[in-house]
Amino acid sequence: MNRVYGGLDADFWRRSPLIGMVHLGPLPGSARADESNLIDVLDRAIKDAIALQEGGVDAIMVENFFDAPFAKDHLPPHTIAALTRAVLSVRDAVGPDFPIGVNALRNDARSALAIAHICEAQFVRVNVYVGAAVTDQGIIEGAARTATLYRRELGANVAIFADVFVKHAATLGATSGLIHEASGITIEDAARDAVERGLADALIVSGAATGSVTSAETVRRVAGATPGTPVLIGSGFSPDTARELLEAGASGAIVGTYFKQDNRVAAPVERERVQRLRAAIKSDSQDNVRTF
Repeated sequence: MNRVYGGLDADFWRRSPLIGMVHLGPLPGSARADESNLIDVLDRAIKDAIALQEGGVDAIMVENFFDAPFAKDHLPPHTIAALTRAVLSVRDAVGPDFPIGVNALRNDARSALAIAHICEAQFVRVNVYVGAAVTDQGIIEGAARTATLYRRELGANVAIFADVFVKHAATLGATSGLIHEASGITIEDAARDAVERGLADALIVSGAATGSVTSAETVRRVAGATPGTPVLIGSGFSPDTARELLEAGASGAIVGTYFKQDNRVAAPVERERVQRLRAAIKSDSQDNVRTF
């Protein structure tokens, strides 16, 4: 690895970190915003964050999950303001030293970096980082140049986590999510581009959709193509899948659905489910951790 951003050094990755999701309710101005108000959204976010922290996660990521249908790559000012307020609320709830990330859906890398920098968060997630993807927002082009130059402009000490063949999307030209047969672009090529040309600090691989199981073969291919770069599971990480995915080369996981009551993404986080997953991977983390 090159420069370590956000303080997420080898010690952080050695723990096979669990990153718990705070899925924000509809923010002001979104299509579902009339179902709740911002105070209720913030109250739920704080409760979920505390449950995640008490359950044993190593970091928390905050995203505007229930703002769908999402803006493609430029959030409106009111969403940026509300997301900033939510990140600050979570930061106050878990303490200043606990790692926090930001995902500005669908692909607003600049806003995510700005919020993270101002709120002293440690990392951001960028869904379409290199290449291009067909999504429910239309065609989204990679944001690597935008993200890295803006981070430099801000002087932001913020790590960039980049998806490879992101979920809820089809990479342009890709077949079965793994290979573009006409041009020979494989998931390995995309992973290497994200790290070597896009300067991503960590990679994320997922199943087809939220909560879908991630293929161990996909993990092996991406991890094998990018030695020295952490690879996170972006969906479907649970006590039933953890061992296989860690053995395949995963460095840790971003977990949302499994931590919710009854595995329902709209339900509150259940601390006991967090504890259960942490216990399930505790013995595996030392045996299977990648060296950075």
